[in-house]
Amino acid sequence: MEDIEITELFADRVSPACREERRSDRVDDEKIIELFNARDERALNAVSLKYRSLLISVSDNILQNHEDSLECVNDTFLRAWESIPPAKPKSLPAYLAAIARNTALNRFRAEHREKRGGGTVMQLYEEFGEQLASPFSVENLAEQRAVLDAVNKFLHKTGSRGRKIFLRRYWLCESIPELAQHFMTTENSIYASLSRTRSQLVKYLKKRGFEIE
Repeated sequence: MEDIEITELFADRVSPACREERRSDRVDDEKIIELFNARDERALNAVSLKYRSLLISVSDNILQNHEDSLECVNDTFLRAWESIPPAKPKSLPAYLAAIARNTALNRFRAEHREKRGGGTVMQLYEEFGEQLASPFSVENLAEQRAVLDAVNKFLHKTGSRGRKIFLRRYWLCESIPELAQHFMTTENSIYASLSRTRSQLVKYLKKRGFEIE
């Protein structure tokens, strides 16, 4: 999931006091990755200090349970330690957020497999379910390389505002009220933007040969 262009979503999630520091984030992140490659446990302390709050936010949006989210974040650090190397993240926050998101989604599915409802995540499934039929359900979307590549290309062609709204809703699982507040607009405007982007995405995928009802 690191393929999806989500790095731009993280800029406004940093407190004002840390923004000056973020100007040198690329160098700092490269040093952290060097620690991972050297199997130096200081890498875990570094990512915890720098990205724990971001990863908790990503997990909380999905699980809506703070204790479960903390466990997912700890699992994220462990999986990062196990995967780097050989993985070579282009963006460390995007890589970590992808692990946290997938970990939280797996936990959510395990806990809600036999249930209907389930809050924000199930609402997202239902929103997409109207247009993306099996095998291209939202659950499969993240696992289908061909679809993911097509979605990435589509997002590159989408306007910045529409792309950010789409990713915040379907990648970070933010609520409609949260989106409306962030973009200083009405909830109806957010609904309209999401509907328009979903419709455009479906047309884009159909033109490229994906079978979508």
